[in-house]
Amino acid sequence: MGTQTPDERAGTRDSDGRAGGTGRRALLGAAVLGAGGAVLGLPGVARAAGDGAPAHRGGGLGSLPVPTVIGHRGASGYRPEHTFGSYELALDLGADIVEAGDLVPTKDGHLVCRHEPEIGGTTDVADHPEFAGRRTTKTLDGVPTTGWFTEDFTLAELKTLRAVERIPANRPHNTLYNGRWEIPTFEEVLKWQDEQTRRRGRQVWIYPETKHPTYFRKLGLGLEERVAKLLRTYGKDRRNSPVILQSFEPSSVQRLNKLVDNPLVVLLSGADTRPWDFVEAGDPRTVADLITRKGLREMASYAQGIGPTVDLVIPRDASGNLTEPSSLVRDAHAVGLVLHPYTVRNENPFLPPAFRRGSDPDAYGDVFGVFQRYFATGIDGIFTDNADTGLLARADFLARRSVNN
Repeated sequence: MGTQTPDERAGTRDSDGRAGGTGRRALLGAAVLGAGGAVLGLPGVARAAGDGAPAHRGGGLGSLPVPTVIGHRGASGYRPEHTFGSYELALDLGADIVEAGDLVPTKDGHLVCRHEPEIGGTTDVADHPEFAGRRTTKTLDGVPTTGWFTEDFTLAELKTLRAVERIPANRPHNTLYNGRWEIPTFEEVLKWQDEQTRRRGRQVWIYPETKHPTYFRKLGLGLEERVAKLLRTYGKDRRNSPVILQSFEPSSVQRLNKLVDNPLVVLLSGADTRPWDFVEAGDPRTVADLITRKGLREMASYAQGIGPTVDLVIPRDASGNLTEPSSLVRDAHAVGLVLHPYTVRNENPFLPPAFRRGSDPDAYGDVFGVFQRYFATGIDGIFTDNADTGLLARADFLARRSVNN
């Protein structure tokens, strides 16, 4: 989900040591024995659908705990993103939904799971001399981008590559797993979902995203029809199917709305940005226009939810610290939209300055405090790279709310 933000490139900040490493391992260990206890057969302090989190009534989206904890690109705080290692760990940690995955096409029309079509930062393609000539510069949604692109590779060629950690400066521990997993296809994810549902004895949910759909449609590699065909093939194209579809381009969500009956979510970046399909179509509206009451009503005519950046839920001041919540949660709920903001991460550079602990780019700050601020706004769920942390934060939040009520 999402384009790369400045915070995601923040790993070059000065370090004052490795103070965060022990805390990381202790927290993960506690979560595996706690939130993942249902999977490991051990007593747990939090479980995906049984830690006291209330669920909406009804099937489909209504069956999910609230607030929902969504494993962002799997358990990307602990494993290279968009790999089966990352996806399965997210389930082990208790995530209610796994974002599997960001969908981009291959040259021969298959859908694969990568954060972006450019794969130089998420695979070992640079180490393959046979693909050196494929390195090129393209304009991706108006931005010149240099690297290797999925649409220039067949699926068979991509399967010779292996995933690597995307932000090693923030997550050096994750580099231990570089080269272990290949790039999954969306079809493999759908089969994996069924296998994991049987194995774990509970319905596994996924949350794929169409990436840069206007860009790919111009290349003759339209995403929505390919997504819809696979969902129909596997019987997962219905209103109550455990597959939520999302996109930053409203026209992609509208197209999906005509092809499938799945729950749909419009992703929203910064208030002053414009969806790329708007740019291409000459539509002058920005995200700020989409989150007005009029804009929200329009999105509610073809989508069931929105996925705003957390900064639209609680804006930040000039120093990057949290201010007071906006009216977005109230206004979206008023037109029947659920909100699944993105993304909470444990490491210092991704947190508001007041919640950081030291300056180590790999150390954890007071992420529990950040979760509490966001949960208190009434959001329906949240994307996080660290599902275990999110589950513990949800348990804290619900316990405090129970006491206060």
